[in-house]
Amino acid sequence: MKSMTGFGKRESLCQGTMVGVEIRSVNHRFCEMMVRLPKPLSHMELALKEQVKRICERGRIELTVTMNGGGSGTNKTLQVDRAMASRYVQGLRDLQKEFKLSGTVDVNVVAGFRDLFFTSEESAVIKDVPKVVEGLVQRALTDLEKMRKKEGTALQKDLLQRVEIVEGRLHVVQQRIPGALQASVDRLKARVAKLLEGERVNEDRIAQEIAMLAERSDVTEESTRLTSHVAQFRSALKSKDPVGKRLDFLLQEMDGKSIRWDQR
Repeated sequence: MKSMTGFGKRESLCQGTMVGVEIRSVNHRFCEMMVRLPKPLSHMELALKEQVKRICERGRIELTVTMNGGGSGTNKTLQVDRAMASRYVQGLRDLQKEFKLSGTVDVNVVAGFRDLFFTSEESAVIKDVPKVVEGLVQRALTDLEKMRKKEGTALQKDLLQRVEIVEGRLHVVQQRIPGALQASVDRLKARVAKLLEGERVNEDRIAQEIAMLAERSDVTEESTRLTSHVAQFRSALKSKDPVGKRLDFLLQEMDGKSIRWDQR
């Protein structure tokens, strides 16, 4: 048995970049995942989700990957606004012709217009980082699984102790059922006899009514069902498969039986 709550964290140095992976898992009815990645690793999101889902079938999981110290190479490219340069050159030539200016419109003149030139940066992730991230995620998942199993073992022990308490009390109730039913019948007979003292009544009808009231007070069916549910609950606790939903259902059924008992 495993809990849905766990934590795992791993780090590694890759070509001067510290790569970190952190995984958190908390209770959730389904498998809900949130992945936070540096922009150069955004293409890994789907693969990392699949990697995590192979281990975590339920829970709300948060996976965070960090890179400190770069993690990517930056490629800078010089860009020229050629359309604007063309307009500058044409404008200068028009001015030269209109005002009969001397000189030439050459590259030195054009280079003076700073708004024609700009640089663009493209991040290229270091080649080995994705492989390192996958390895760190797997190791962090191993740590998370250890924590989930440890907590699951503690929960299993606690639940088994509680099941034993239920079984003990159920055993006491089952032993008392025959005597309780007979006592209920005797009380009903005594009350009816007192109410009808001195009057002639149909004894068969009285016996029938008492039998019906006694049947309504019988909890043998609930006792049998509760015994079955307790056995199923104990069996589910030993299963290696996800059993949270099954345990929830059994607890609701067991609680329902106790409510009906109280009503009787």
